[in-house]
Amino acid sequence: MDPVAGARVIPLHGADRNQASPTARPRRPRPVPHHQTPAEDPPLTVAPEPQEQQERPSDWEQRLGGLLDFVRRRMAGDYEVDEFGFDADLTDNIIMPPLKPLYEKWFRVETIGIHNIPAEGGALLVANHSGTLPLDATMTAYAVANEHPSKRHLRMLGADLVFKTPLLGALARKSGQTLACNPDAERLLSSGEVVGVWPEGFKGIGKPFKDRYKLQRFGRGGFVSAALNTGVPIIPVSIVGAEEIYPMIGDIKALARLFGFPYFPITPTFPLLGPLGAIPLPSKWYIEFGEPIHTNNFGENAADDPMLVFNLTDQVRETIQQTLYRLLTQRRNVFLG
Repeated sequence: MDPVAGARVIPLHGADRNQASPTARPRRPRPVPHHQTPAEDPPLTVAPEPQEQQERPSDWEQRLGGLLDFVRRRMAGDYEVDEFGFDADLTDNIIMPPLKPLYEKWFRVETIGIHNIPAEGGALLVANHSGTLPLDATMTAYAVANEHPSKRHLRMLGADLVFKTPLLGALARKSGQTLACNPDAERLLSSGEVVGVWPEGFKGIGKPFKDRYKLQRFGRGGFVSAALNTGVPIIPVSIVGAEEIYPMIGDIKALARLFGFPYFPITPTFPLLGPLGAIPLPSKWYIEFGEPIHTNNFGENAADDPMLVFNLTDQVRETIQQTLYRLLTQRRNVFLG
């Protein structure tokens, strides 16, 4: 049936409800109370089903994921080793993590003045040496890598014996250590690395317990020459707590000569307790990084001046010694701090 001519056709679906017929009286809009404002309906949110809710991965899952990523990088060769053999990827993921409980829970190391290490560029850290085994160097390296805002790597200078020892020498190279000689030190400093040196050497870590915290001779000041030649700051580092981990009360020189060691220590627990004697005592540690001693204002040939080298060496040594005395007077207990 045809629609009546002139009639308005109203569709069955989607009719315009606001459009009234010509004869209809216009409808007034409903007034909105003054305390209400017209607003759109808030969007509907659908709560996820329990099986859709994903929990954050736990610590062990994150560690496992990191380990798998490390294995993948190693198998793909996606890592770098510098000219000294330093493998940053291996150091950060394999060597450093096991040191964390030793640093945080066993020795409870507290650092002071970590901000004195520059955020970038070369710097030479000079520290006292002690402890029968060189754990002080390891803890210092961990502090620089994890406490410093820039997470820098400490490139330590080691003695010949370290690199002649099977397995230990390769591990030392991988973790960034190199031979304690001026050419290597200057190359590292010139390339902007943080370098650590312990000038007392074996005389420091092998001294009797009765001489604890008394600095030994600093050699001929080779580290000062390296700093002067490269113009980097020298940062004195004072470590308290390492002297008590293996109190050395004797030295069996015959065994030391037999094994080619600089000394063969006798402590209250070693060799009496056998392998258990290798467990360090849980002393409380403090590592203070002193104010930098700047070397870039002495001129180009400053390292050739023996008096200047001697004076700077003595200044660094005296700074560390006085800081050790101050930290010791503030310490109330060897194990509680």
